[in-house]
Amino acid sequence: MSDTAATAPRVPDSEIPQTTIKVAMETSWWARLHPIGWLAGSVIVIAVVVRLLATTEYWIGNLAWWNWLVLAGALAMGFWHDGLDRVRRSLESIATVSRTIAWILAWVVFLLQLFNVITRYSNDLVEADILFGETASLAWQSFGLMFLLAVNFGVRDGVNPRIDFWWANFSDKRKAWLDFVIHAGLLLPFIVMAVRILKSYAATSLGRRHNGEWPSGWRVWESWEQAVDAGGLPVGPIKVMILVAFVLFGLQIIAELIKTGFVIIGDNKRGNIVELDSPLRVE
Repeated sequence: MSDTAATAPRVPDSEIPQTTIKVAMETSWWARLHPIGWLAGSVIVIAVVVRLLATTEYWIGNLAWWNWLVLAGALAMGFWHDGLDRVRRSLESIATVSRTIAWILAWVVFLLQLFNVITRYSNDLVEADILFGETASLAWQSFGLMFLLAVNFGVRDGVNPRIDFWWANFSDKRKAWLDFVIHAGLLLPFIVMAVRILKSYAATSLGRRHNGEWPSGWRVWESWEQAVDAGGLPVGPIKVMILVAFVLFGLQIIAELIKTGFVIIGDNKRGNIVELDSPLRVE
């Protein structure tokens, strides 16, 4: 080492360019960690503390082995932004399929109800009160299924009502923080609770007895609850779709957490921000 380099004066911290300090902070591990990683890490810490210091029947204190794997994976994925973005795109592609099915079901409902209206006035010609009672049951089940499958699409495309005259004045980062905190603190725990409750409800709807046993034989649909309509169809499958709808809802909320998390750390491109010419109307 030369004498000039050895005797060079040390630059005071106050004279270091602020841009250099900013770049160093942005490249640190805690700045690169996606907020969903912070969320997973916080849940891990809380679960460990509750498990060691308290005895409870709540889920947070009795995580299954695969719950720990999912949380650890989410924490690790917090550093792999490309991987998180791929997960987000995959989850949102499910909403695209749901939208397509919902549009098809909308036409199915229209045709069934049109048939019901026509036959209501033509039944006198065949001397029958009801020509095909199953169509009325199929119509309302198709209508319910349309909404159950379209929940994730509604969340993805933001068709849910907002107070837009207030919301539109927020910056993108403030909107992202608000959505992330509410989704992670309120909506996601509610969905987890609903899925845990609906698992038993769905199994009972498909014929499982209260003692946990399933009907013998393979003709399990014969034990399903029947609709009260004349010629009503079994309602077991549509009740199971309530559980499926909450699962789809939860997957889309995870996609929203990933998107808003990218906006929080300044990655608006992966955050998929769409600039609107005017705010959405108040509904």
